Amino acid sequence: MTVSVRPLTGEEVSARFEDMARLRIAVFRAFPYLYDGDMDYERRYLETYAAAPGAFVCGAFDRDDLVGMATASPLSQHKAEFAEPFETRGLDVDDFFYFGESVLLPAYRGQGVGVRFFEEREAEARRQGLSNCIFSAVIRRADHPLRPADYAPLDAFWRKRGYERIDGLRTAYAWKDIGEPEETDKPMEYWMRDLTQS
Repeated sequence: MTVSVRPLTGEEVSARFEDMARLRIAVFRAFPYLYDGDMDYERRYLETYAAAPGAFVCGAFDRDDLVGMATASPLSQHKAEFAEPFETRGLDVDDFFYFGESVLLPAYRGQGVGVRFFEEREAEARRQGLSNCIFSAVIRRADHPLRPADYAPLDAFWRKRGYERIDGLRTAYAWKDIGEPEETDKPMEYWMRDLTQS
């Protein structure tokens, strides 16, 4: 199968809203996110995101089917939960480009799409004059009951792309886990790459 990867225009993001929401719900349901998603939550999240100045969306397509997506925006335009730890440390949030989700259906993995998602977002960061690219990842305990026996963290992939964990910098973000009656805060850690060092 052949997958094409390209940025989406604002009009395409609006037209693909339901596809994007379904994709996020499907992929994030798996460990480690265990997201019990619904369209109302997705609508609030995606509409807020799409309206942010500097927001960027990249799609992966099998012909006309959206099979993956990756997002990014200036950290100053993302949700407050993700900017607050930087502000607390006295860091200027205007110096960081925040990578949101990177989701891809399982059948399309292993073809380099994940690498392309990073390349496209890094290129957008450069276009917007930002060199510090960051993202956050959920922290799950090693003995979590829903952790698959063959689960492999993405740390090695991220390091190969030049990203390193920022020691001691964490936040919390709320969503509803599978089996939970309501949303609860999940601990998140940050990874960063300085594009000027590449």
